[in-house]
Amino acid sequence: MSRIGKLPIKIKQGVTVAYTGDVLNVKGPKGELRLTVPGHVELKIEQETVEVSRRGDDKLSRSLHGTIRVLINNMVKGVTDGYKKELDIIGVGYKAQTKGSTLVLNVGFSHPVEMPAPDGIKITVPNLTHIVIEGIDKQAVGQFAAKVRDVNPPEPYKGKGIRYTGEQVRKKLGKALAK
Repeated sequence: MSRIGKLPIKIKQGVTVAYTGDVLNVKGPKGELRLTVPGHVELKIEQETVEVSRRGDDKLSRSLHGTIRVLINNMVKGVTDGYKKELDIIGVGYKAQTKGSTLVLNVGFSHPVEMPAPDGIKITVPNLTHIVIEGIDKQAVGQFAAKVRDVNPPEPYKGKGIRYTGEQVRKKLGKALAK
């Protein structure tokens, strides 16, 4: 039995969970998310909890049991609190700005890189070298933050590039000091 899958999900105040057919809708103060639940798992919705159980004991049912429970828990947390990723830009002349809902990066290329924000993602740039990505969908926030970081990831010699706030970049010595 999945240790994570058998834990009940607490529904916070102000969140409504509806399950019709094979679609689960979670609505809260920040927005609404939906998830298509596969037929290998069952949902039992009570007043303040959601319980996930599996229908069979085959390998796919066992693997989906904990996964679906975590996805539903992330949905409940997302519509109440939301998710946030922060990125720092390090390098001389490197900067970021927003044009509407588009992120414009000047990170050492001959041209600025424009990245339109997906639906449900809010981008703010408090200063020229700090980017904040917010949204209610954990996967979408993390995916967009990874795309922004992939434009110019931190290099190991000087540390220039885009990195997550708090990320430690291990620096290499370089050719002159390697001996």
